[in-house]
Amino acid sequence: MGIGLGIFLLVVGAILTFAVEGVVQGVNLTMVGYILMAAGVLSLLLSLVMNTQRTNTTHREVVDRRTDADVRHRDQY
Repeated sequence: MGIGLGIFLLVVGAILTFAVEGVVQGVNLTMVGYILMAAGVLSLLLSLVMNTQRTNTTHREVVDRRTDADVRHRDQY
């Protein structure tokens, strides 16, 4: 989800920065676009860092072994 959000913010920011020439009173759309693009880059970087940390985890498998002696001992009760 983080990678998709980062790409979305980058695209919306680029559209506001480079494609929209409209004027909204009190809002600089170019600056809002740059802010969204920066947030998109930050989101992409954070999601990539989190994904690499998630892949570096180790897992340990515990195997419970039962022998014939355990089965015979359990049947005596």
